[in-house]
Amino acid sequence: MRLTVDGTDHDLDIEPEMPLLWVLRDELGLTGVKYGCGIAMCGACMVHVGGQAVPACQVPAGEVWGPVTTIHGLGRPGALHAVQEAWIEQQVAQCGYCQSGQIMAAAALLARNPDPAEDEIDAAMSGNLCRCGTYPRIRAAVRAASAKLREAGQ
Repeated sequence: MRLTVDGTDHDLDIEPEMPLLWVLRDELGLTGVKYGCGIAMCGACMVHVGGQAVPACQVPAGEVWGPVTTIHGLGRPGALHAVQEAWIEQQVAQCGYCQSGQIMAAAALLARNPDPAEDEIDAAMSGNLCRCGTYPRIRAAVRAASAKLREAGQ
């Protein structure tokens, strides 16, 4: 099976039923994609498939419909994505475990809606749990990233 992950094509000898999460972590070593609950309730394993944010634990590798982007490939080579920059500036992370999924959900939101209202941010981020409770900082980082992207004309 061939998958494009973070801009690189990979030929993999795997069963098509294998969850994308295990392909990314175990086959490709992309451990920034986290295992949280395994039932798509926490958002820790969020990646983009064909530009859409999806929980990698629930997508069989054989059903991947487009290129996969993980937290490892979100920014440009040598540069962080605006959401990653905002996360650092707003000091969002505490334990950090959920952050890659949070960042991927926020980046997908801003790709489709560069100037979301508060309720749109809350709705887009509602599938991502943070046990440390950094939700106010997460919202602030999404707003800051939105401003950065608008300033850059993206």
